[in-house]
Amino acid sequence: MGDKVDFKKKYKDLYLPGTEPMLVEVPPMLYLMVDGKGDPDGESYQLAVQKLYALSYGIKMSKMGEDKPDGYFEYVVPPLEGLWDSVTVGYDLNRNNWIWTSMIRQPDFVTEDLLDRVKEQTAKKKPELDLSDVRLSLFEEGLCVQILHIGPYRTEPESVARMAAFLEASGLTENFDDLRKHHEIYLSDPRKTAPEKMKTVLRHPVKRI
Repeated sequence: MGDKVDFKKKYKDLYLPGTEPMLVEVPPMLYLMVDGKGDPDGESYQLAVQKLYALSYGIKMSKMGEDKPDGYFEYVVPPLEGLWDSVTVGYDLNRNNWIWTSMIRQPDFVTEDLLDRVKEQTAKKKPELDLSDVRLSLFEEGLCVQILHIGPYRTEPESVARMAAFLEASGLTENFDDLRKHHEIYLSDPRKTAPEKMKTVLRHPVKRI
């Protein structure tokens, strides 16, 4: 059997950008998603992440069942990602006002039927999890600017400012809407990584002026 597909290595332009702002055309990708509101240190967000990982690993292990998914291939579960917004306009320090979509990319062989089967199996193992709000969605992001932010989450505005300066110099502007938002891809585990060494991809949708 061949090597497992690691999305981070296969699509380095999407997951491993440099520490200088760069443009990238992001193709449509399939995700498990959970929407929520409030502090990411709160119970709602932590439960969302728990559900996403439980189902993502359940899908990965679906090869063990009698109904192995058509087109299944060995792969590494991709990193956690998040779309972030606020009920107020502009950068909001009140984390209780934050609106988020927590998500994990899925291989293209994942279908609604497969997700339903895995939800049923996961519910038997983890009955405390309400999986009804986890959805499978194709996310189209298009043209974006992105940067690899190294450091704690609280210093992200410094990298965001660098992206904004890059856009201004390039004749581009941010293009947020109801779907395309401030996007983060978490390459480090905050439980195991020193804050100054944390790596997070920051991505904003853009358009030409």
